Amino acid sequence: MFSKVLIANRGEIACRIIRTCHALGIKAAVVYSEADSKALHVKMADEAVEIGPPAPRESYLKIEAVVKAALKVKADAIHPGYGFLSENAGFVEAVEKAGITFVGPSAQVIAQMGDKVSARRLAQEHGVPVIPGTEGAIDDAEAEAAAADIGYPIMVKAADGGGGMGIRVVSGPAELADAIASARSQAESAFGSSRIYLERRLIDASHVEVQVLGDKHGNVVHLFERDCSVQRRNQKVIEETPCAKISPETREEMTAAAVRLAKGVGYSNAGTVEFLLDGDHEHFYFLEMNTRLQVEHPITEMVTGIDLVELQLRVAAGEALPFAQDEIEARGAAIEARIYPEDPASMLPTAGRVKTLTEPSGYDVRVDSALYRGYDVLPHYEPLMAKLIVHGKDRDAAIARLQKALDDYVIEGVVTNIPLVSRVLARRRFTSAAYATGLLDEMLEQPAGATGKEHIAAIALAIALRQNEALSEMPSKWKMHGRRASMVNRLS
Repeated sequence: MFSKVLIANRGEIACRIIRTCHALGIKAAVVYSEADSKALHVKMADEAVEIGPPAPRESYLKIEAVVKAALKVKADAIHPGYGFLSENAGFVEAVEKAGITFVGPSAQVIAQMGDKVSARRLAQEHGVPVIPGTEGAIDDAEAEAAAADIGYPIMVKAADGGGGMGIRVVSGPAELADAIASARSQAESAFGSSRIYLERRLIDASHVEVQVLGDKHGNVVHLFERDCSVQRRNQKVIEETPCAKISPETREEMTAAAVRLAKGVGYSNAGTVEFLLDGDHEHFYFLEMNTRLQVEHPITEMVTGIDLVELQLRVAAGEALPFAQDEIEARGAAIEARIYPEDPASMLPTAGRVKTLTEPSGYDVRVDSALYRGYDVLPHYEPLMAKLIVHGKDRDAAIARLQKALDDYVIEGVVTNIPLVSRVLARRRFTSAAYATGLLDEMLEQPAGATGKEHIAAIALAIALRQNEALSEMPSKWKMHGRRASMVNRLS
């Protein structure tokens, strides 16, 4: 086992990895930007190295700076967390060249699965169903005929993208050219690649993913599935396990497909195979593979009793998985709510200082957080502040426990999405597990609690953004927050 691990991340995931390292007797070192000098992960770590200015490209995304920090603290391994450099094949190569172990899959696997066209092809080769679409990236001249062959509505998707960037929905031929131009431009700006491909858009689809875990000895297992369909603009808000929509037969087929693909590409460490489940909840299609730890991994830990970060470290150190597939059991149900600094009516970001903080606790309640009283929520990074995770004997018990925990959660000084999460949990379509990925969009068409100047400002900003949606790079969420605040002031 490693003696010291550098965590190349920040926020709640860095704090969560530190806890497991300490539980295993491993020293935890971290990197931080100038803006994060007082962050919780810096306070918790055994060592901390400043690596640059607040902008991610000058700090957390700067490969040379991160590797140099690992060498400075004499770390045996680097854990990337999620986001930032976690799925960057070049980073893996640089880490290994420096003689340090990367806690994750190989650079080759990351490169293969990070290219959505390549990943789609590999899924087909291993007998995993894919959504009807083009066989590879296409030129503009091929698009019209390809779209007609697939059938509308379709999705224009960036081949090298992620996080919902470079995706456009097209209802008919008249929209196609503009959608392709917009997707290419945004993808080039975000990922440095303008390659796109086309897929059919599934109606009333659900987003269901399978947690897989492989070692360096050829063993691969799954740790069941998670339903991540409560999302807004491809940003997940609530995740649950098990998926209440699928039959045992569909679950078996889906998890077997995920393991088959992971084995086929020689996958090692923790990863997630993502699927879209169609409206009849019987047919599923490969979406992509995330070659890293997922934000929502705690719900899998709650139902299986398995510490995924511990196993990531053990696998990276060369150990074999300590169990076979038939030894893994899922007990009860678990749900996670992501706590964002966002207005619950408009989902526009907020900022400020945490003045009061009371986190829920109790039996089967877990909070993964980077917050503390006096913490400043800043505009530089992904604004996930905390995750609230609960476990129950069944789905109804888990929903009730999460609702109670949300009632007990007090964050003052920053507006959060907690009221929105409570609204979702009370929605009949959610409680009956009859929801799809469009649930949150439908709820927010008539935002509850959004009145007066705030509501008018949110509507005005939405109209302005719709008029500019073809821009090569949409404004950041924090710029949108500033624009809305300006609108509110003008209305005063």
